[in-house]
Amino acid sequence: MASKKFKLLLLGIFSLFSCGVFAQDSGVYNVFDSSVISPKGQAQQNEFMNNTYDFPAKPRNQLEIGISGGMFSVSGDVSAKLPTAGFAIHLRKALGYVFSLRLQYLYGAAKGLNWKPSYGYANDPAWGAYNSSSLQPVYYNYRTHVQDLGLQGIFTLNNVRFHKQKSGMVMYAGIGIGGTIYDTRINALNGNAPYNFASISGSGYSSRKDIRKQLKSMMDNSYETHAQTSPNDAKVFGQTFKPSGTLLAGIAFKLGKRVNLAIEDRFTFIKSDLLDGQQWQEHPVADPVQTRDFDTYNYASVGLNFNVGSKSVEPLWWINPLDYAYSEINNPKHMKLPKPVFDDEDGDGIVDQLDRCPGTPAGVKVDSHGCPLDTDGDGVPDYKDKELVTPTYCQPVDADGVGKCPDPECCKNMVAVNANACNIGDLPSISFKGKTRTLSSDAQAMLATVASKLKNSAACTITVTGYPAASKASQALCNKRVDAIKAYLTEKEGISADRITTNCEVGGGDANTVDIKTN
Repeated sequence: MASKKFKLLLLGIFSLFSCGVFAQDSGVYNVFDSSVISPKGQAQQNEFMNNTYDFPAKPRNQLEIGISGGMFSVSGDVSAKLPTAGFAIHLRKALGYVFSLRLQYLYGAAKGLNWKPSYGYANDPAWGAYNSSSLQPVYYNYRTHVQDLGLQGIFTLNNVRFHKQKSGMVMYAGIGIGGTIYDTRINALNGNAPYNFASISGSGYSSRKDIRKQLKSMMDNSYETHAQTSPNDAKVFGQTFKPSGTLLAGIAFKLGKRVNLAIEDRFTFIKSDLLDGQQWQEHPVADPVQTRDFDTYNYASVGLNFNVGSKSVEPLWWINPLDYAYSEINNPKHMKLPKPVFDDEDGDGIVDQLDRCPGTPAGVKVDSHGCPLDTDGDGVPDYKDKELVTPTYCQPVDADGVGKCPDPECCKNMVAVNANACNIGDLPSISFKGKTRTLSSDAQAMLATVASKLKNSAACTITVTGYPAASKASQALCNKRVDAIKAYLTEKEGISADRITTNCEVGGGDANTVDIKTN
């Protein structure tokens, strides 16, 4: 019979394990996953998603079902034998990341046997077959079957982690209340006759093992006599009922996303001194005294716990509530970030972080680095230069940008040239191959010549003209080619963009040739 029960227990454990391991898992908790939010929390989740409320709603979390087995023992007036077997099953649900509730059923069986004889049993009806007046000894013993059902509040101690996302191990402690029923019996008779305990020999600590060996040889395993009970105790299913309180502590190790192994010790106290069937002390031999110490029992166990539930996250005690906050700080995905503002104190169009010449006066044309243009490169910016183009051989210049060039004899009688005229002659055309829009090294050399002429003639402006076919593709390619020429002259050669005009004339010439002409 016992073997059959054991097989059924193993089958039940395997079934729970299969459900836990092979059931579909909800995966890692994503704070933006509204499918795991209960209907009650959807309003808060919507406010969070719309950035009108700072906190996401608490997700639905899975229910834990657990089964455990371990060592059960009673602490009372009679010396306990080695711990015997016990088992428990429970349901546990998280109410928050730290606190959860657990409903647990526990069954345990315990035995005890004193190795010292007792004589003060006159008031104990369970030993009525013995003659206490003749100082006939007895050896107190018991076998107790205990069942309890309790509700426990459990606190997780280490899932709020500041320097690690999560752990595969959680520690917990708890306190609970419940009800305990127990049935205690003693082995007082050998059949229908009392045992002859007077034949047991030995005394002192060293003979404890020998005395228990003699008792084991003498006594059967019947436990036929009901132990003493209190007439004021309530009865449930014919057994004594007492309210109970529980303290517990344990540690759980995650084996998978839906299964974990727990090692736990649970201590339970009840307001009864008859859990071991004995409440009389030998003090003195002829005058027994009723004890006032209540009995307790302990359950040290190892168990498997399984998480069950769909559209739910794992139980909250396995989740670090700081995970989302730290993730959002490190890699913002939800917070509203203000539009970046780049300061440009002098208003020249170049942000202060890139401006090599801060404080440029308003209206002054600058290059791509934010520095005033200096066409002739004499060190005096154009807006201060009274001689806009000073030949190199006439430099250095004075504070007004005017060079010191002596008039050569050949030039003393030259007619003054209009400073506003453009006399730089013909400019080259730039050729492209195929459908390319990049500038060849020859093209760049020709553009360098164009730039040199423009720098020596500040009054000159140019037009860059391409001649595409009537197709949109050809016109688009033309625009890219003329823009590439303009970009090279402005960015590489420092020519002001307002001195360059671009144009594409359909059918005006060779589609692969771009002309550069003065205005």
